[in-house]
Amino acid sequence: MSNANKNLNEYDGILPDGSRYSIGIALSEWNHEITTLLLKGAMEALESAKVPEAQIHLMKVPGTYELPLAAKWLTNSGCDSVICLGCVIQGETRHFDFICQATAQGIMNLGLETSKPIIFGILTTDNLQQAYDRAGGKYGNKGFEAGVTALKMLQNNPL
Repeated sequence: MSNANKNLNEYDGILPDGSRYSIGIALSEWNHEITTLLLKGAMEALESAKVPEAQIHLMKVPGTYELPLAAKWLTNSGCDSVICLGCVIQGETRHFDFICQATAQGIMNLGLETSKPIIFGILTTDNLQQAYDRAGGKYGNKGFEAGVTALKMLQNNPL
């Protein structure tokens, strides 16, 4: 969890060895100036854990709402885990609430359905500055944190 006292890139210990894993990344193109930064962070984490580039599968989708379906396609194609990266910024209507709730529910349900780690790397912020702060700014990079989370979940999988 991010707050003023903790940088998102802080984690306890060395990254697990990711060389044997196939990792999917579902990336929303909406708010691309933010999601591109999240992708950079996730890739940094995966590369640091020695996940081979050929075993990282990127699927771009128009918006955050489409991430759960993209994640399902990636799991169906053999990915061991999928990192969902997106950014939804609060507007003047309730659209924000519907998109965030549906996406979070879809990602959670897919993880339970597939028994594979489907990682919620989606920023849900009040404004653009908060998104920048969490996509490589003063609170680190949520994409990097999502990469670390995928690796730790794969390492802990009892199956």
